[in-house]
Amino acid sequence: MTTTPLLETRGVWQRFGGLIANSDVSISVGRGEIVGLIGPNGAGKSTLFNLIAGVLPPTQGSIVFDGEDVTALPAAVRCQRGVGRTFQVVKSFETMTVIDNVIVGALVRSTVMRDARRKAHQVLEFCGLGPRANVLASDLVPSEKRRLEVARALATEPKLLLLDEVLTGLTPVEAKTGVELVRKVRDTGVTVLMVEHVMEIVMPLVDRAIVLDLGKVLVEGKPADVVRDPKVISAYLGDRHAVGA
Repeated sequence: MTTTPLLETRGVWQRFGGLIANSDVSISVGRGEIVGLIGPNGAGKSTLFNLIAGVLPPTQGSIVFDGEDVTALPAAVRCQRGVGRTFQVVKSFETMTVIDNVIVGALVRSTVMRDARRKAHQVLEFCGLGPRANVLASDLVPSEKRRLEVARALATEPKLLLLDEVLTGLTPVEAKTGVELVRKVRDTGVTVLMVEHVMEIVMPLVDRAIVLDLGKVLVEGKPADVVRDPKVISAYLGDRHAVGA
């Protein structure tokens, strides 16, 4: 028995004037998967994330989430439907406490402050930030700010979590903690689509990898197959490395 994907992009294009950021991108993400969206700088990964999240409308094509065409829905409505995200550049509210940052996300589901605060505390404990609840976001170290981004997104109770480079720039120990957190998120039933540059970190974590290059889907499949694909080697390392691959 086959189940319908949680997310599909169908022939999505995004043009900025003469620049084509995404070109006929059709991908699907199954329920309960961790899918890695990888590719070199300028491949169109962040643009595709913005299209999925509703920050931008696609120039052409459609986006289907949980069986519903959401192409015309703005970001706030998609969040209410169950699309949560983090940002490549951390967007915490620096002058607010950690708990208040997460309450902002929890208020998507509850307008009762007591319930939102309870939810925020639960999420912070889940993300390992419980002891930091009452400090200012500006006092967090970079790895903690990444986890705060995840916590705020989780507080919206997403069905799909879009993680934009949450493991980038971390020390090996911090990255290991981040990987464990992503697995914990999936274990709660949340589907994960994540953008990462560091293949050594993301490939052991994901169920499938989708490689973008120059705005197009270059290849997709199991991580072990993707890393051996000559087209992927060429896109990341240059044509000379693809010879004999």
